[in-house]
Amino acid sequence: MDASRKLQWFYTAMAFGIVYGVVGIAFPNPPSSDERQFLWRLAAWLICAVAFAIHIVIECLRTRSSAGMAALHVSASAALGAFVLAIAANIHALTTGTGNQRLLGLALLVWPIGAGVAALAVAWVAAAGLAWLGVGPKKLRDDEACNAQL
Repeated sequence: MDASRKLQWFYTAMAFGIVYGVVGIAFPNPPSSDERQFLWRLAAWLICAVAFAIHIVIECLRTRSSAGMAALHVSASAALGAFVLAIAANIHALTTGTGNQRLLGLALLVWPIGAGVAALAVAWVAAAGLAWLGVGPKKLRDDEACNAQL
């Protein structure tokens, strides 16, 4: 397997992580008194959910990852998206002079961990479900698995 094939999951995870961050930043967040706030947040959530599902399918079909590896790769992109949002929150607080800087600094660590762990659990269940349905890498016979490890 060449190096570009080995890094394919990384580039895919980076792309989806950036999508999550851009959706979180670019979609407006009107005040809670505005009735459209719910619709904007719902639209952003739905776009991210569709991207998440697409990423799982890509991992299972195109990169032929196992359920565990697919979940790990997908959760890495979710963690990256949360990190991008935490950076954006810190920049916003610095430019507007609002927010608690210590808590926002902590968000740089807590948001990616929280998003990554949650995404890992959901992606693992989804990827395992796809594998159970027969979607994804074919099961290797024992002798093929031994040869593949060499």
